[in-house]
Amino acid sequence: MKNIINTEKINQVDFINGRNGQFRAVVKVQAGFFTVVDDLGILSNWESGAQWKSAIQVFRNFKKGALQTIEFQAEGSKNWVTVFAKKGNKIILMDTELFLEMRVGDINQDWTNTNLYSQANYSAANAKTWADKAFVYNEVPVEA
Repeated sequence: MKNIINTEKINQVDFINGRNGQFRAVVKVQAGFFTVVDDLGILSNWESGAQWKSAIQVFRNFKKGALQTIEFQAEGSKNWVTVFAKKGNKIILMDTELFLEMRVGDINQDWTNTNLYSQANYSAANAKTWADKAFVYNEVPVEA
């Protein structure tokens, strides 16, 4: 498993742990209140079945400032667990899967006013472009 670089000391959990399941999001709507968005496949051209297959897909699915929390329910479980949580402008909790998949572009697009946006973390991860991973060390390609 790859080492996660987390200079901002965001609390790390490992609830997803490679399991299949469902995701839902708590979002702040334009009117200022919070609501829960379940993935019922509605965003997928009205097809049945879930669109969100991973937490990073949920993360990338909402406009700037809307996403507050991502919850996960593993197959065979009735319990929802929080795998991403925002409090004010600070991310206070994030699952290992998000740390491993998040790219600089995911953060620079809509999350520059949070502690995810960290030049110190980008440097420690050797991130040079928006396509680089934000929390995993990016190897420099060796030319033949």
